[in-house]
Amino acid sequence: MQESVIFQDIVQKEAFKIINRQLNRRFNQIETSLIERVRELSAEQIENLGEALFDFTDTSDLETWLNQQENN
Repeated sequence: MQESVIFQDIVQKEAFKIINRQLNRRFNQIETSLIERVRELSAEQIENLGEALFDFTDTSDLETWLNQQENN
């Protein structure tokens, strides 16, 4: 079951909802382009972002982190 595409899609969507709330709480207004980039991350990447978020001081840190993900 955990291997199914539908299951993975649900996990990714729920992970995005949680990280989106965390980002909005931390930084208030976030550019739509950044949110869309986060939406494209896998569930595992979103989980990693949840940990990295503790070290961010502003949205430029988020943008840098996203750029690193795209280069990996």
